[in-house]
Amino acid sequence: MRAIQLNRFGAPDVLDVVEMPKPEPQPGEVLIRVHAAGVNFFEVLMRADRYAVTPDLPMVLGVEAAGIVEAVGQGVDTSLTGRRVAAPLFASTRPFGGYADYVTIDAKLAVPLPDTLSFEAATALMVQGLTAFHLLRQSQPAGKSVLVLAAAGGVGSLLVQLAKRQGAGAVIAAAGSRAKLDLALSLGADAGIDYSSVDWVARVREATGGAGVDIVYDTVGGSMTAAALAALAPCGELVFAALGRYALGASDLEAMINRNQSQRGFALLPLLSPDVLRGSLSELFHLAASGELLVTTGSRFALDQASEAHRVLDKRRSTGKVVLIP
Repeated sequence: MRAIQLNRFGAPDVLDVVEMPKPEPQPGEVLIRVHAAGVNFFEVLMRADRYAVTPDLPMVLGVEAAGIVEAVGQGVDTSLTGRRVAAPLFASTRPFGGYADYVTIDAKLAVPLPDTLSFEAATALMVQGLTAFHLLRQSQPAGKSVLVLAAAGGVGSLLVQLAKRQGAGAVIAAAGSRAKLDLALSLGADAGIDYSSVDWVARVREATGGAGVDIVYDTVGGSMTAAALAALAPCGELVFAALGRYALGASDLEAMINRNQSQRGFALLPLLSPDVLRGSLSELFHLAASGELLVTTGSRFALDQASEAHRVLDKRRSTGKVVLIP
């Protein structure tokens, strides 16, 4: 089979198309013919060795895939063969390998897909869908004003919709272009602010009558976090979900204390027992299949165009989910 292998860290062109043996499903596993593999921004950082954790090389990137079960291992119900499933590799003992023609995963982690849900949409609802879903479980938006950073991205576009669905008083979308803001507004955001403008924080405060927002959902990190703090109301909460890009200093934290503000860290994997994983994904898949949740898939690339997919994400030129189609 073909796979995209990372042999050395660097620019997008370090991603190599290689041939390797098709995996065999071990006892308790299923073999899945991949029809869509998700591409995530943290994989861009990992490729460049800018992520919080440096992986061992060589490796095949990709932590989520969707496709059709082609074979099952010993002890697995043979009726799974031919089923359309999601493969949340990130929650398995082998969390990578999605940029490939085939993947194997524990059969208990393969989540069935509704017939009306595309493989591409399924990839958007794994890492990014689960992140949005559990961010809102950790810090519930009902009756509050919330600021969603990168609101047209894979996580942000789902956060906007789910926050509105859960009764947020106002959802303010922040993104870096008019087109991205238009997308967020079409998904239900109450206001859209271009955070490439110098006065964007003041405009967020204006949108809340000068009070500031009750919750900031930060999936961007870096210098954006400190800027967003200026838009946070007294007693408000910063929810930080940008692992490896934390840039607040002691003075920022002291200022938060003086304003009675709180900070909550967010890491997805510790929240996902197998039962929680399957239940959360099944709920997201149902919402999307029924039309209650719009999944925005952005750029689609052939498997051997993985380098170009990384360039698009690196330059932040995408909206919605970037996917590879083997």
